Amino acid sequence: MDLKTATALRRLRLVSAPEAVSFLVLLVCSVLKRTTDFNAVPVMGAVHGVLFLLYVIFWADAWNRTKWSFGTAALYFVLSVLPTGGFFAERRLRRETEAAVIAARARKEGIVNA
Repeated sequence: MDLKTATALRRLRLVSAPEAVSFLVLLVCSVLKRTTDFNAVPVMGAVHGVLFLLYVIFWADAWNRTKWSFGTAALYFVLSVLPTGGFFAERRLRRETEAAVIAARARKEGIVNA
């Protein structure tokens, strides 16, 4: 895995958990707006919107660099629109990145020929 690919995966991983948190907070704010006088939906909507746009941009970059199959790319996109999906995406991306780094180090040291 080259440095640009690892960076693309890292960016996607780092934005996935905050995007999921902002989605959950936005849902809570929506409920509070309808049940109380508290209305933080405009602020949280903007925060979540920015994080979601960053996720989509980083997702497209990661898909382009890693050459994921359509199914893998679709999975990561679907995880972005589920309320807790970002947490699962972050965990999968961390595992995928660690495995790629281990494989790259093994190839570099001549342990495997891949």
